[in-house]
Amino acid sequence: MDYRNPHSVARMRAEFDRQGAMATMGITVADVAPGRVVLEMPFNPALSQHHGFIHAGVVTSGMDSACGFAALTMMDAESEVLTVEFKCSFMSPARGQSFRFVGEVIKSGRTLTFTEGRAIAIDGTKETTVATITATVMAVRGLKA
Repeated sequence: MDYRNPHSVARMRAEFDRQGAMATMGITVADVAPGRVVLEMPFNPALSQHHGFIHAGVVTSGMDSACGFAALTMMDAESEVLTVEFKCSFMSPARGQSFRFVGEVIKSGRTLTFTEGRAIAIDGTKETTVATITATVMAVRGLKA
């Protein structure tokens, strides 16, 4: 892997902490490595849909953030990350005591980074993949005021 920024793991954690959406959903950083980010979230009935499963929008947000921040760990210090597109596939209802969102870089380029991710429901010792994502993210500059 092209690991261009030795401070990107610490930077990723700082940028993640600035997100209100992740804090609102109770999503936290579990692990960070160059090109890979793992996020976790406990079950919260306030984030459920009408059948009591975690809402697909919450699952998608967790996977998108894991992929985007995995991409950020591979970018130069001047770049910020924005999602260009993603496709999600849901395989199982999102039911469990907690959830893990894993994002991994497949190919990191100067402008575009290609990622894959998954959402895993955890119920005791049982883990079930509930969704997958492929996401393309873009390095952008000059976003901060």
